[in-house]
Amino acid sequence: MPKDKPHVNIVFIGHVDHGKSTTIGRLLYDTGNIPETIIKKFEEMGEKGKSFKFAWVMDRLKEERERGITIDVAHTKFETPHRYITIIDAPGHRDFVKNMITGASQADAAVLVVAATDGVMPQTKEHAFLARTLGIKHIIVAINKMDMVNYDQKRFEEVKAQVEKLLKMLGYKDFPIIPISAWEGDNVVKKSDKMAWYNGPTLIEALDQIPEPEKPVDKPLRIPIQDVYSIKGVGTVPVGRVETGRLKVGDVVIFEPASTIFHKPIQGEVKSIEMHHEPLEEALPGDNIGFNVRGVSKNDIKRGDVAGHTTNPPTVVRTKDTFKAQIIVLNHPTAITVGYSPVLHAHTAQVPVRFEQLLAKLDPKTGNVVEENPQFIKTGDAAIVVLRPMKPVVLEPVKEIPQLGRFAIRDMGMTIAAGMVISIQKGE
Repeated sequence: MPKDKPHVNIVFIGHVDHGKSTTIGRLLYDTGNIPETIIKKFEEMGEKGKSFKFAWVMDRLKEERERGITIDVAHTKFETPHRYITIIDAPGHRDFVKNMITGASQADAAVLVVAATDGVMPQTKEHAFLARTLGIKHIIVAINKMDMVNYDQKRFEEVKAQVEKLLKMLGYKDFPIIPISAWEGDNVVKKSDKMAWYNGPTLIEALDQIPEPEKPVDKPLRIPIQDVYSIKGVGTVPVGRVETGRLKVGDVVIFEPASTIFHKPIQGEVKSIEMHHEPLEEALPGDNIGFNVRGVSKNDIKRGDVAGHTTNPPTVVRTKDTFKAQIIVLNHPTAITVGYSPVLHAHTAQVPVRFEQLLAKLDPKTGNVVEENPQFIKTGDAAIVVLRPMKPVVLEPVKEIPQLGRFAIRDMGMTIAAGMVISIQKGE
């Protein structure tokens, strides 16, 4: 892996059927990053030319990944002249938002795909909102399916105006808006001759200009665990992205809340670290790694645990503790009252939580308190609330370690709210 290029993690977001998978497929195909084996399979099936089903490519890659125990998602990485890019979690899942929450919490930037035919849809708004709440600072807009509106500049300008209004309301500034056709390949990697009226960057040029992410190396080590493998001849290999701090071979790490649950420290020495199948001596924030830990078995830890140094372990919110949070209610069919128990999604963890108190209702635009101790909160409201986890979970105040302080709340198959941890109150 090239050390000289900044590593950027990107998540693709947007309404279902607006062409996220096709855009990723086209990007990988036109940059020569789709494995030959898969291209051969197409040829054998007579899949050529126009009917190149990129979404199919992404699904095949996903199946391959689930069958093999490759530690990383190697197929979703590619290089631009100045960046080394990993695409997180190829989309196309029914429960995309849930993946988007864990994915977006690891992303440095997002590509928001909006179809020129439909314009901004409810899910476009939900995803943009989540990206903002989850701390994604940089966004690129791809207005896709331009071939279906005959590359019409007027339609592009209409949809562009809708998107600008949405993103500016969320506080985004300076985002490129690019007209593309992922299906035909216009303005994804190759500049299109069908839209002479557009003179901005192609999608790959915009990706190449993403600001280099800051690396919070001076903060305590935190690695939320995505998966745990047991690999022959190696041992237990947890996999995750370093959010903050640095991990070196020889470090002693502890896993929480596993240690709290088992009433004994689940800890051990790091024997080796690898990224994209290459050994590392040290991993830094943004690195998606597998690391082997001596003295920890596969059954001791699971997705949702967080690794940190024993000298500064991850903060556990136990069932007798509570945490104060600021949330925005995105979508609730009726109203949220004290006692409501949905599921909290933070980094790679999912735990049920209970609303213990509604402290204040806020004006979503200014953040000022409009009502103390409201009886209920509903869609569109911002609020300060007190939550209690029903199982131990690692959370950190957003001011200290933002990567572990942001969360979403889900219930009934949808995202109810997004928020951030203000403070943690320890129970007796």
